[in-house]
Amino acid sequence: MDHDRLIPAAVFGGLLALGLVGAGALVGQGVIHARAGDRTVTVRGLSERDVKADLAVLPLRFTASGDVLAEVQARIDGDLTLVRQFLNAQGYPASAVDLGRLEVADTRSREYGSQNGGPRFILAQTVIVRTNDVARVQTTTRALNDLVRQGVVLQDFQGPSYIFTKLNQVRPQMIAEGTAAARTGAEQFAKDSGTPLGPIRQATQGSFEILPRDGSGGDEAGSIDKKVRVVTTITYSLK
Repeated sequence: MDHDRLIPAAVFGGLLALGLVGAGALVGQGVIHARAGDRTVTVRGLSERDVKADLAVLPLRFTASGDVLAEVQARIDGDLTLVRQFLNAQGYPASAVDLGRLEVADTRSREYGSQNGGPRFILAQTVIVRTNDVARVQTTTRALNDLVRQGVVLQDFQGPSYIFTKLNQVRPQMIAEGTAAARTGAEQFAKDSGTPLGPIRQATQGSFEILPRDGSGGDEAGSIDKKVRVVTTITYSLK
């Protein structure tokens, strides 16, 4: 796991909202508006952490078609044997490989309507690899051409999904980091304004986000390297 990274709230969030009791005055670089009510400052604290996926799910969906159902079924069964042999050669135990449901479509049935000139039956079978060996799944994905060369027709292949399952392990420390960052920002503001910082009035924890680590905005599930992010918003009293 990469080193934690903490961005101070003074840099990230800064001052979001401010209300003070008494006469208006110019403090530091901000204008304080006088109004009845409590004096408060609201700040945000950001905590980010780079993590790696610890679970990979690789679905392999393959199809066969023809006009004689028994023949199409036989080809699907043959392809299933090839897929199992391929995964076994890749080093997966039987417990990591699940067989999905068999899909059967009759293109001349009422549901699909008549499709003259095309095969009548289309069968699809899905095999799902689920493993904590994320690096092995990367290798398998690059080797899928070997399976295709054997005549297995992969359909709708979107690649594996990489999942980070240990959010609960990092959650407490990240909340503490975000809270500390928010307080740093509040203390700096209080110091700059010459106003003592009071107790917490209200605290809100944002939702945890899991993003691609490179920040490209791409598909998070397709990235092994990820970034976990949470923002904590805290309102302090000003004495």
